[in-house]
Amino acid sequence: MKATFNKKERLKSKKQIDLLFTEGKSIAKYPIRLVYRKTTSEDDIKIKTAVSVSKRHFKNAVDRNHIKRLLRESYRKNKYIVPYTTHQFTFMFLYSGKEMPEYSLVESKIKGILQKFVDQELASK
Repeated sequence: MKATFNKKERLKSKKQIDLLFTEGKSIAKYPIRLVYRKTTSEDDIKIKTAVSVSKRHFKNAVDRNHIKRLLRESYRKNKYIVPYTTHQFTFMFLYSGKEMPEYSLVESKIKGILQKFVDQELASK
């Protein structure tokens, strides 16, 4: 799996995001939460991902965008943890902390969440 995060891998569909929050499952390692859902799509992308940061805790768009960049970068570098599956998934990473994170914290939490996701999905097969 390439360590890229291109436009095709991004979750942008409002309908898919609504379904993700109504029917999805959640994994959390404070201050990051992953909401995921098994889905079907006509394209061959296995995982579509989006990131979000609360406006309540970070009023400045600059701060929210910085945290979103950290989330996307740590996902991009660690998405190899999720093995190549026959199922398609949608992911949403939510940052719920109140303080500005360091990249090392974000990366370690993303790694833990992805590992927990793999353990849960392989156990359910």
